[in-house]
Amino acid sequence: MSLVDELKSAVTPRAALLVVGVFALQLLFITSYVGALHSPKPTDVPFGVVAPQQAATVLTDRLEKLPGDPLDPRTVASADAARDQVLNRDIDGALIVDPVGRTDTLLVASGGGTVLSSTLEKMFTQLEAANRRTIRTVDVAPASPQDFDGLSAFYLVVGWCVGGYICAAILAISAGSRPANVHRAIIRLGVLALYSVLGGLGGAIIVGPILGALPGSVAALWGLGTLVVFAVGAATLALQSVFGIVGIGLAILLIVVAGNPSAGGAFPLPMLPPFWKTIGPGLPPGAGTWSARSIAYFKGNDMTASMLVLSAWAVLGTAVTLVMSSLTRKTATEPIAGEVGGGGEAGGGGDAGDLGEARP
Repeated sequence: MSLVDELKSAVTPRAALLVVGVFALQLLFITSYVGALHSPKPTDVPFGVVAPQQAATVLTDRLEKLPGDPLDPRTVASADAARDQVLNRDIDGALIVDPVGRTDTLLVASGGGTVLSSTLEKMFTQLEAANRRTIRTVDVAPASPQDFDGLSAFYLVVGWCVGGYICAAILAISAGSRPANVHRAIIRLGVLALYSVLGGLGGAIIVGPILGALPGSVAALWGLGTLVVFAVGAATLALQSVFGIVGIGLAILLIVVAGNPSAGGAFPLPMLPPFWKTIGPGLPPGAGTWSARSIAYFKGNDMTASMLVLSAWAVLGTAVTLVMSSLTRKTATEPIAGEVGGGGEAGGGGDAGDLGEARP
């Protein structure tokens, strides 16, 4: 056999295409992470200004015109209202001007991301010094001392997401990317649901009682984790149902390549470039990270949108998986499950997802 024949035998056209896809995924991974995180800077950070009416108008206008548009300032009626808006996650910080003294107060919330709060503190220290004033910083939602740089919520959600798509991938690799019928699709979703409950509980216990990394309700984090794991797993099952083994790569593209750097973990959303800042809240890692921080530091405030996003991924993934399994038909040339010794759902459980796929 010639070298060319050996090569054709060793690397099938399908394998070659998969390798090309992995190569593209690798380049996209580098582009996404470096593109999102290589040069963080605040842009349009929601920010409150509390001051006498005329001074508030002048100061807000001045902050709007700062180079690079770091702030999106708006006037707030009182210091208490500003504090409430920070805790409700409507704004990321606020400046309370002392009309009689020369020391103003800066409200921040390091629980939402210590990099952003420290950036605001540095910025206003310089701005106040230029006006011969000083600043006093008050952290209204401080990150736990055991939560370095406020990253624990992000890594918790990343762990949940990894568990979700790996569980779904294993179900496909072991018995075919596409469930052979609706009953088996329901079984897979049931297994995923049980795994999600256990995975959500395990993560909540680890970051809470065991490590003390995150405060907040263990039960609430458990519920969030269950939803995150199931949403990611159901989305992965759906992609595999439509695209076969390639669906695993597409899940990695959505969750790992696009979702993780845009989640607001290492740098909160206002510090990300526009593309990543836009897509982050709509993907499971971003929605999960926002919700985990809300539970831990903001009394569960402002979680509705994120929970709806996660629920949509879960419902859509489940629906697509069930619909695709109902469309699956065994052809006359396919061995059905049980007719081949040790077979999977749709043929022999051979090459992971290649030979084991039931084709519509």
